[in-house]
Amino acid sequence: MAQQVVIGAGATGIATARLLADGGDRVRLITRSGGGPEHPGIERIALDASEPEALAEAVAGAATVFNAAATAYHTWPETMPALFGSVLHAAERAGAGYVMLGNHYGYGPTTGTVTEDSPMEPHTRKGEVRAELWRRAKAAHDAGRLRVTEVRAGQFLGAGSFSAFTWLVEPHVLKGELALVDGNPDAVHSFSYIGDVAAALVAVGRSEEAWGRAWHAPVILATVREVASRLAALRGAPEPRLEQFTERELSLLGHTDPVWSEFREMSYMSDRPFVVDDSAIREAFGLNASALDEVLGER
Repeated sequence: MAQQVVIGAGATGIATARLLADGGDRVRLITRSGGGPEHPGIERIALDASEPEALAEAVAGAATVFNAAATAYHTWPETMPALFGSVLHAAERAGAGYVMLGNHYGYGPTTGTVTEDSPMEPHTRKGEVRAELWRRAKAAHDAGRLRVTEVRAGQFLGAGSFSAFTWLVEPHVLKGELALVDGNPDAVHSFSYIGDVAAALVAVGRSEEAWGRAWHAPVILATVREVASRLAALRGAPEPRLEQFTERELSLLGHTDPVWSEFREMSYMSDRPFVVDDSAIREAFGLNASALDEVLGER
């Protein structure tokens, strides 16, 4: 029975902790609040993961550290490097494998399909942060300090998940209201179901061949309109009404909450198609994306 550590109790962190515990591992779930699911195999620990020494003590004895943590979206450039540096330090001191949950921001704009070998050439602040977090972890791996891998997920779907779709679109669709969309609602996006992402994190963490590289979590390729329409049909809601936010609307909203200004920076991922290739994880681990109807039917 291995000791595993999961940091972060967002929907993906919780799903990962449950999957590990259901598989017989002992899991320490570390969050600021000490929250998370009640499970006989999960020990919930209240701790600020950005405190290196305290985290190192909590991680001691772990076989693998799964980092599913994140700071407030609009503070990433200032807060994410310290948090991830603390987790990297703790995993290294424990002699544990280190599995990072990442996303696709580090690739920057593209006109073709994105693979794990696509260059990390971001042109945004948040993209550069994500790319640099991976570079630092990969450098530690290449130096032989510990074993590192990363699973890069798309826009989250699934019960309890938080993303532009689940925040801005889903609640309005279910109420039959107009939903304002971040980007082109008819451009193909790469969505990831949190259960599929958790399965990918666990799979790479248990594999001897997964280390030293990044993996794309399984993706569901669909437009926002397609996802919204299937959601409405499954839940008995009216056909969705979708409109794209205007620049003026986002500018005005940016005066009320800084998170709104962050959408404009990442518009290249939502204004045009952003297609990610997940064939590597499918071929290596047999992990396929869940059916869209199954994901949207989850409550």
